[in-house]
Amino acid sequence: MVAFVLIATLLAASAAYAQTLEAVRERGFLICGAVGPLAGFSQVDGEGRWSGFDIDICRALAAAVFGDPNKLEFRPLRGNSRFAVLQTGDVDVIVRNAPWTERRDTVYGASYVTPTFYDGQAFMVPQSEGVVSAFELDDLTICVADNGEELTRLREFFFENQASYSEIIYEDTADLLLAYRAGLCNVLSAAGRELNAMRRELGDPLSHRILPERISKEAVGPVVRAGDDTWFNIVKWTVFALINAEELGVTALNIDSLSATRTSAVRRLLGLDGNYGAPVGLEPDFMADVIRAVGNYGEIYERNFGPQTGAVLLRGQNSLWVNGGLLYAPPIR
Repeated sequence: MVAFVLIATLLAASAAYAQTLEAVRERGFLICGAVGPLAGFSQVDGEGRWSGFDIDICRALAAAVFGDPNKLEFRPLRGNSRFAVLQTGDVDVIVRNAPWTERRDTVYGASYVTPTFYDGQAFMVPQSEGVVSAFELDDLTICVADNGEELTRLREFFFENQASYSEIIYEDTADLLLAYRAGLCNVLSAAGRELNAMRRELGDPLSHRILPERISKEAVGPVVRAGDDTWFNIVKWTVFALINAEELGVTALNIDSLSATRTSAVRRLLGLDGNYGAPVGLEPDFMADVIRAVGNYGEIYERNFGPQTGAVLLRGQNSLWVNGGLLYAPPIR
């Protein structure tokens, strides 16, 4: 009897999860969340307008479903990782949650779709130190959060490289920037994306350098409810469209001039050949709608982390695979 009830419950949950696309369409807009406002990823201006890398990924998903990137509600989520908001249907997708791990991907009723940003623990130093690589760090004072993993990695890195340093430990990552500003330490160590957000708060961001090395591996990207394969595939292939578009040289500016192209890969991307939207309930040209709305992956990255932000973040691992990075998408065919 217990087994029957459990099976019935699982089947009911599976049926409910399979309705994400239908629920989004019936509502008329996408509800998209990300863990915490973070400069470069999600920030709001004085008029309540959201912008950032996360927002552009959300807009891409809205364009995929509706052909309109503005049919979107963005919700910043407090905390380090959030899964209940997915399980209850309060949001349709979380575009940036805690980094992908086996436990987060298998225990909490949610599925990580694909990485949109590769990162890891890094170091930030003043340009005046003249340091260009983490392997040059020696005899410096480093501020780090006492969250277990980052402190352990820091100690392991310096032990392995036989370099000396002093550490100042804080319970909260938010304290790191305060200490750095006050001159209590001349190096910060945290996730690269967090260091970039901190650098944007400094008076002269260009006077501070985020060193290129990462001493851990972290992948962040969209998370959806487990059990809804259709919605999972919609989110996945929307991200893949952004990556493939950059690789193929398709941009928001040139897309409308490519209608007569003979390049098969481009024609499939734009929905001119084949019908790649039908299996997931979308229009054949949904990928073209995505690119028109937000551009390709490179355009999104440049918009949110490029020189015009005042705190350029080198692409590094987030470069295309053909340029030595980790960014890779299966072909559309």
